[in-house]
Amino acid sequence: MRYVDEFRDHALAKRLAATIAAEVDPGRDYRLMEFCGGHTHAIFRYGVQQLMPPRLRFVHGPGCPVCVLPMARIDQAITLTERHGVTLCTYGDLMRVPGGDRRTLFQARAEGADVRMVYSTQDALRIAREQPGREVVFFAIGFETTTPPTAVALEQARAEGLANFSVFCNHVLTPPALAAILADGARIDAILGPSHVSTLIGTAPYAFVPEQHRLPLVIAGFEPLDVMQSTLMLVRQINAGTARVENQYRRAVSESGNRKAQALMARVFRVRERFAWRGLGEIAESALELAPEFAAFDAERRFPVECAPAREPRGCECPAILRGEKRPTECRLFGTGCTPAHPLGACMVSSEGACAAYWSYGRTRDRAAAG
Repeated sequence: MRYVDEFRDHALAKRLAATIAAEVDPGRDYRLMEFCGGHTHAIFRYGVQQLMPPRLRFVHGPGCPVCVLPMARIDQAITLTERHGVTLCTYGDLMRVPGGDRRTLFQARAEGADVRMVYSTQDALRIAREQPGREVVFFAIGFETTTPPTAVALEQARAEGLANFSVFCNHVLTPPALAAILADGARIDAILGPSHVSTLIGTAPYAFVPEQHRLPLVIAGFEPLDVMQSTLMLVRQINAGTARVENQYRRAVSESGNRKAQALMARVFRVRERFAWRGLGEIAESALELAPEFAAFDAERRFPVECAPAREPRGCECPAILRGEKRPTECRLFGTGCTPAHPLGACMVSSEGACAAYWSYGRTRDRAAAG
């Protein structure tokens, strides 16, 4: 654990905090958006926000794949199990996300649907092998980070001739979402770039941020000292009036990323023309679908279902939270009508959701600061 402990050193954190406080201009505000939900939880778990000077604030972005999934896609998955009688496999976070009629996959399972929680794509493949008489659908979700395992599973299924396996693809792409937020006029001064995604795609795809929007971006690791060092790098860029992509997470991220994984994704997937994001609306070329060579394993083609667009629960501010326009504690349902035991929105359900982070680590402190 020594390697991890070095990135959580309390004395070094205090020195970093003092340096940041000394370099922050007391006459201006610093709004830094952390795109990734993993950064949001690190900031609250380790009290990073409380170490920052008053005029520096972290703005929470849409980097939670479960949170940005539109409710209609949950409805589609439930309808798929009921209308076509498939075995639906997916990750645990998705099981409790309410759809348009407030139903979840957990509820659908309680009502008789064959919905199974898995830990990997290999679990779904194993179920398909063990039950050749059942149609097994893997509900794939995630940014670029979780896309290669889905691609591996599809190549394995094709090589094995596993005709009863298919994928309901909901993989989305980070740069187009970031571009949509910036084009919409987000009130931010700089960006903490995602960690795990960047190990796949590298730093080059973020070049449009400084070039088109004149905003600095620093790829930041997930540990608290990573976040604090990246914050200092952004403060220095803001103070100097510069805008460029910097890479704090050099121990894992390169400029070009993981070329082998990129080639795998390019073989198996194609970019969708459009995809609807919760909170962000439809974004062009922002998600993936299976390539024509894998059409036989495309659940959307094999088991077509249509569901009307779902409306957000009345009073739920999840869309505004995903855009960085509001904090979870500015939602009147937070902690009252919406709790982890009875969530109304995915932001409270997902392990990377901003509302879940506030609930677990920081809601009292944030309310005090806001007041």
